[in-house]
Amino acid sequence: MKVFKIIFWCLWRVWFYILMIVPIIFMSPLLVISLLKEEWYPYFFKLARFWAHFILYGMGFYYKIEAEQEIEPHKSYMFIANHTSMTDVMLMLVTVKNPFVFVGKKELVKIPIFGFFYKRAAIMVDRDNPRSRTAVYERAQRRIKQGMSICIFPEGKVPDDESVVLDEFKGGAFNLAIDHKLPIVPMSFYDNKERLSYTIFSGSMGVLRVKIHPFIETKNLIHHDKKVLKAQARDLILNDLLKDEKYMKASTK
Repeated sequence: MKVFKIIFWCLWRVWFYILMIVPIIFMSPLLVISLLKEEWYPYFFKLARFWAHFILYGMGFYYKIEAEQEIEPHKSYMFIANHTSMTDVMLMLVTVKNPFVFVGKKELVKIPIFGFFYKRAAIMVDRDNPRSRTAVYERAQRRIKQGMSICIFPEGKVPDDESVVLDEFKGGAFNLAIDHKLPIVPMSFYDNKERLSYTIFSGSMGVLRVKIHPFIETKNLIHHDKKVLKAQARDLILNDLLKDEKYMKASTK
């Protein structure tokens, strides 16, 4: 029985990458056109949301969203969530309808085909390069002024140790939110680690639950408040994850 499970997991992982690449190939003319001008980015975003739905449904995932506060259309936010899986990007795209731009690690550029569009659509950061962080800040500012939202996974990367419930947060998301008075929208992704973690021989089809927590306002905050704001956002998500039995079970396997 274990042999069959291993074969299934291997084929399932290959299927995931097929689902990632095939729609990009078919949509590539539209994707290229939508990236020719920055003001056309909302069209790219709609195609990206279709891509995300295609992958999640193709993998046998369905999602449930619980919102404690509603996201208003045509308003800019800072979206943050815990980061545990390759499916986090897709789940964020299907959860949020407001066009947003990801700030993410430059290593994803190396993924064939996907990396070509990722490089042009996302804001890439090299966390070891101070100049890169400055460039990220400038690009994010420009996008916010265009009416876009920003999405950052503030842990910076998926923790190498899957028993980590929630890693420490970096400060970039909170600096940007304070500077541009963006409400922070904290989210909990409960099931992504169990469904498709970075451990190859693991995973299963099923539900991906999302909770959108009450927003954290930044209107009256200054840079001096960044540490408190960062701790507040992390504590909110951490305490929520600690209460979820399924998430904690996936973290202790």
